[in-house]
Amino acid sequence: MELLINIDVDDLARAVDFYTRALGLQPGRRLFDGTVAEMLGACAPIYLLAKAPGSLASARADARRSYARHWTPVHLDLVVADLDAAIERALAAGAEIEDWPQTFDWGRQARLSDPFGHGLCLIEWRGQGYAIVAA
Repeated sequence: MELLINIDVDDLARAVDFYTRALGLQPGRRLFDGTVAEMLGACAPIYLLAKAPGSLASARADARRSYARHWTPVHLDLVVADLDAAIERALAAGAEIEDWPQTFDWGRQARLSDPFGHGLCLIEWRGQGYAIVAA
């Protein structure tokens, strides 16, 4: 099985700039007449999809796309080597901090949101990472 990550955005050029500067991803291909940008450098490709604000998110739901900060049960966790440097880079690129770093047995984590309202966490492993809390 192959994993592809898709993120709706209202401004594709701004999204490419953010994910390049904030997370160090690199632009790949442009797809579907330039309405989708492939971002490379993570363990799975991330596709930024240009979708108009207010457009229907699904034919089976009444939900409409909004790029204000919103909650969703699915978000990105990105493992970084230096959490403090990653936070600075993300903030400089336009992210907003939601929870400053917290320390756990498995490492440190900060919660942020991108300029498109999507939540993301930056994680710096300590020792064996999640293996320390595995049953």
